Amino acid sequence: MLIGYKHMSWFGIHGSVLIWFKSYLTSRSFRVKCDEDFSSEHISSCGVPQGSVLGPLLFVMYTTPLSTLISSLSLVHHLYADDTQLFLSFHPRTFDSSIAHLQTALKQISSSMFANLLTLNSSKTEFLIIGLKQQLSKIDNSSLNTTHSSRNLGFIFDENLTFSDQISTLSKSCCSHIRALRCIRHYLHSKTASTIAAFIAHSKLDYCNCL
Repeated sequence: MLIGYKHMSWFGIHGSVLIWFKSYLTSRSFRVKCDEDFSSEHISSCGVPQGSVLGPLLFVMYTTPLSTLISSLSLVHHLYADDTQLFLSFHPRTFDSSIAHLQTALKQISSSMFANLLTLNSSKTEFLIIGLKQQLSKIDNSSLNTTHSSRNLGFIFDENLTFSDQISTLSKSCCSHIRALRCIRHYLHSKTASTIAAFIAHSKLDYCNCL
């Protein structure tokens, strides 16, 4: 099962409550629908019912041991649903040893995930080095496949923390919505137009504006 029963002890779940979880997760089947046709029925050996209220909670419970493993590897991390971020601070002089430590940690994390029926998606894994231009010029990262910017919960961080990519993307998005609103502006009351503008533009500007 996706929620390994051995992990339940981490949260003090046992006895009749554990039996309730087992009855909820086991002996489930699924079919795939394409247009009006259905596939044959298959038994689900792992996972939780899609769209279920308990699904996100059970997944967080299941990945809690992963958080403990990452902490033991001397890495700062952040988990949000199935998104995992690792943070490592280092001086340019210790670049090689720091990267070697990070790569070793990634191998251990990948092995742990594999053992628990999870997969580290390498195609969606990004490596971003953040620092001042003077600092980044002192390191040789030619052997690494790094990115110049990365999206974090809808906010774009660049390697120098100038937020230029975020500002550019935000400006284009707001302008696009405002142009669309302008096309129907003469059909709308001023208060309605103002409400729509606040919803589609102001909300974007307010998101993470403290950064």
